Amino acid sequence: MKNTTNSLTKLALQKFKKNTTGVFSFWFIIMCGMVAIFAYLLAPDNSRNANQMHLEIHSKKPGFEVLMLTLPTKNEENQSFFNKLIYGKTLQKTEIPISNYTVSKNDLIIDSYTENGLETISKSYPISIFKNKSISNYISLKKFYLGTDKYGRDLLSRMLIGTRISFFIGFIAVFISLIIGISIGATAGYFGGKVDAFIMWLINITWSIPTLLLVIAITLALGKGFWQVFIAVGLTMWVEVARVVRGQIMSAKQMQYVEAAKALGFSNFRIVFNHILPNIMAPVIVISAANFAGAILIESGLSFLGIGAQPPTPSWGAMIKDHYSYIILGKAYLAIIPGLAIMSLVMAFMLIGNALRDALDVKN
Repeated sequence: MKNTTNSLTKLALQKFKKNTTGVFSFWFIIMCGMVAIFAYLLAPDNSRNANQMHLEIHSKKPGFEVLMLTLPTKNEENQSFFNKLIYGKTLQKTEIPISNYTVSKNDLIIDSYTENGLETISKSYPISIFKNKSISNYISLKKFYLGTDKYGRDLLSRMLIGTRISFFIGFIAVFISLIIGISIGATAGYFGGKVDAFIMWLINITWSIPTLLLVIAITLALGKGFWQVFIAVGLTMWVEVARVVRGQIMSAKQMQYVEAAKALGFSNFRIVFNHILPNIMAPVIVISAANFAGAILIESGLSFLGIGAQPPTPSWGAMIKDHYSYIILGKAYLAIIPGLAIMSLVMAFMLIGNALRDALDVKN
């Protein structure tokens, strides 16, 4: 039996490797996962939530460059590497976009950045605040590879950190939906009768409520926030899993190996979770990939409506909400870039779901 299982697994893996789009989608998802984990190490602006604002340079095009003066902080930063990796730098440095600067004997005189050649505002800082280090250590040419948003924040950094919301909500929502869906679906399919009738009534009631409306209701009940959205989305996605598991178990419980397990006196719990479920996981895996994509879309919709992840937490849906009006102002990229990110990640999960369906289909 073990050798047969191993051979079927190897066969499915070989079939999956032959699917070019599935393999590409797999590595794209792995890359997004790595970006989500190491976002603060990769982001040019590694302050918490990449929330370093420079209103003087708002809504700049990709590739925009400006001289940036970084003022030294008075307090020393005492953060562990792990803390920086998870939360970013909590002690933000003051950055000032400048157009020019001169150094006198005792002062640094800067001209603040202005658009269209408008008159600049000069300001001076005593040399002593730079701790006897060269001024060039604190002035650098900063490039914004994806431009800046309407608050002057680095769009690339916000996009990278926003990957965490979209990526992790898929994992948590699918995890919650699998726990609830498999448990309820297995109970309905295995026991049948009144138990099945009651659970199917509950499933049909839940199924009849529009998903987005149900998520909004749960979110409002739990409160606005990061984890509340994750839980709300997960609590609305178990229905599809439950229906699939129920149908698969109703077919599988008629098999001879189930009858043999009953004859040996095994408990219902052991029969379901040790014998039936391992044999029906293929369709569950496929529907989980689709639910992952659905969770990303639902979260983006909630953030667009303003009840998802709350500012200043970066979310791709919230970025579209903040900048969709810029489409008619000639700066459509501010909304298109996060939109393309959502589309790419959702498409990757849908393609890998199709590839898994083909690989796990025993008829082919």
